[in-house]
Amino acid sequence: MQRYNMFHQVHKGLRALLYETGTRLQHTDFWHLDEAEDIIERLEELMQLFHKHADSEDNFVFKAVEKYEPSVADAFEKEHVEDHLLSRQLSSAIRAFRDAPVINEKIVASKAIHTAYSRFMVFNLAHMAKEEEVLNPLLWRYYSDRDLHEITYAIISNIPPTHLAVFNKWMMRGLNNAEITGWLKDVEKNAPEHVFQSLFALAEKELTPRRFRQVMEYLSEGAMLA
Repeated sequence: MQRYNMFHQVHKGLRALLYETGTRLQHTDFWHLDEAEDIIERLEELMQLFHKHADSEDNFVFKAVEKYEPSVADAFEKEHVEDHLLSRQLSSAIRAFRDAPVINEKIVASKAIHTAYSRFMVFNLAHMAKEEEVLNPLLWRYYSDRDLHEITYAIISNIPPTHLAVFNKWMMRGLNNAEITGWLKDVEKNAPEHVFQSLFALAEKELTPRRFRQVMEYLSEGAMLA
């Protein structure tokens, strides 16, 4: 039986955010300050989301692991300390760019932004993979899928609506069609109608027309089978 992977959906969204932001950063010409400010705003949004995600894991996921495997929880909490350090280094590079008085100094500072972001991205990609490889087997050993879903719902209920909307956007961009269909079906079954309609509208906005048609077809097939 396939067990519930509580990391899967949010990690796919965060990976999509890392990948797309990395590409945008490479395309940014920092000689043009409007372009530079656009990517800096994206980087700041990204760091906010990763900080919120780490905070949720610290307070809910790692607490669940700590109950049975405290040394493992402690090791992952230490990784989050390193993650926060990398985030501060990226913030410092951004601040140096903004504070630089002339454009030539800004261009020098922009190179530090590239370096700091690369380190942040590489670390977080490895960290998320490690969480899924190490923590999932432990969570499955000690908790039922129902327990894990309850932890997920507790996390969601503690995320401010503005942050949740951004998480949803990136998850929609990061998931494949079958995963999006399953997500919509789950929300339709378990959440108020307005929540489902909001997520449905997000799918229509974020997916290409072809992908949205495919999701609609999957939903229709499921409705006919039901």
